[in-house]
Amino acid sequence: MYKVFVNDIPIILSTEKDLGEKYVNIPIKEVKFKRIIKKINKGKLLFVNLYHSNEEKLLKHLFKKLPVVTAAGGMVLNPKKEVLFIFRNGRWDLPKGKIEKGEGLEDGAIREVEEETGVKNLKISQFLQETYHVFQRKGRYRLKVTYWYEMTTDYDGELVPEEKEGIMKAKWKNKEKSKKALLKSYANIKLLFPEEILPVYAKNGIA
Repeated sequence: MYKVFVNDIPIILSTEKDLGEKYVNIPIKEVKFKRIIKKINKGKLLFVNLYHSNEEKLLKHLFKKLPVVTAAGGMVLNPKKEVLFIFRNGRWDLPKGKIEKGEGLEDGAIREVEEETGVKNLKISQFLQETYHVFQRKGRYRLKVTYWYEMTTDYDGELVPEEKEGIMKAKWKNKEKSKKALLKSYANIKLLFPEEILPVYAKNGIA
């Protein structure tokens, strides 16, 4: 199963034809994706399940529906196990950005974190997961696929938010402050955190 977020509303991609009476269930091969997105944006649709019997073909069909933008980013931990957040567009987020032509995912993830926060000495410890969300640019819907990595650093210098990218703050946050930040974050970012960090409503499956 996959979740593709339109704002904070998840479109479910699954092998199940019926996820329950509150869901609109549509074969992914037949769905008019842009029409679904518009209904979600207008608040007319909250529960969507796009299904295919072969799980491996779910993403294949999804990628045919919208232009794909590939990005990468990091959940960065310092020796105190604090997480590096950025504040942009009124929400707390994790640093990430578009992969450049010919650039590897890991190299791109490190570059973006460095550029957006000023942090140095980054080392990737593990791959976390991919997230998917829809955004609009120049009147066209696009699908952003972000590859997330856990990173570590011993950097204790000044953090420098990349203001030209609209980043107002870059902050280290401990467990309690991370919980508060996630109250004002994005649903796809919450997927990256362990359950004990998540706000109560996120644990209950509400974006």
